[in-house]
Amino acid sequence: MGFTDFLNPVKGFGVAFHQLFTKVETVQYPEVKVATAPRFHGRHQLNRWPDGLEKCIGCELCAWACPADAIYVEAGDNTEEDRFSPGERYGRVYQINYLRCILCGLCIEACPTRALTMTNEYELADDSRESLIFTKEMLLAPLREGMTQPPHAMELGETEEDYYRLGLGAKDGDF
Repeated sequence: MGFTDFLNPVKGFGVAFHQLFTKVETVQYPEVKVATAPRFHGRHQLNRWPDGLEKCIGCELCAWACPADAIYVEAGDNTEEDRFSPGERYGRVYQINYLRCILCGLCIEACPTRALTMTNEYELADDSRESLIFTKEMLLAPLREGMTQPPHAMELGETEEDYYRLGLGAKDGDF
């Protein structure tokens, strides 16, 4: 047994004493919000085409991909009078239960039309369970300038192919 072996039980206190004299980092969270990384997985958003129609076609692939079973989609059929998306169907009912969602992003990868994306919004806490079930109206991206509130006819291009190319393919001739 060496001369310093009797100090071994006391060496563990060195970490505690070191922490006593280090400066504490104060975070002013509610007043000063920290910027998130660009690819941060936050709250979901249902996107729109430039004319205002919804990108969601009600295929339910996002609900099938969700490991937490947090997404509920019920599709409806588009008609010429009531058109909400450019396809045959649209997401008539769309809900995300944030009590179950683990913000993994698998639903984003499963979406064939890029209708569902994730924002950088991370403040999802609430004191009632009902307010953490986001409906389609809460998830839809707001209308920007030049967009028309659905239902309305497809405004971009003459054909469905032109529409998905955002009206640019027929004019430029590069298919």
